[in-house]
Amino acid sequence: MCRNIKTLFNFDPPATNDEVRDAALQFVRKLSGTTRPSKQNQHAFDHAVDAIAASARELLDSLETHQHPRNREEVAAKLRAKAAIRFA
Repeated sequence: MCRNIKTLFNFDPPATNDEVRDAALQFVRKLSGTTRPSKQNQHAFDHAVDAIAASARELLDSLETHQHPRNREEVAAKLRAKAAIRFA
């Protein structure tokens, strides 16, 4: 499940809040061992996702680099080519 979490730092355009929240959701799903919590645990699950997304956004906004931003399309094309070889 965590293989789906992608690097979000140093891209042009920068990661959106939706991408950060999706990564946080995947992380909480992995930690909790469930993709859909029970009604009793829904509030705790949602709170954890929100807290992790906020922390991740803060981290991404505070990181600095001297490298040029990576192009999303180029990185996606490389990943597709790698997957094609892997699953061929």
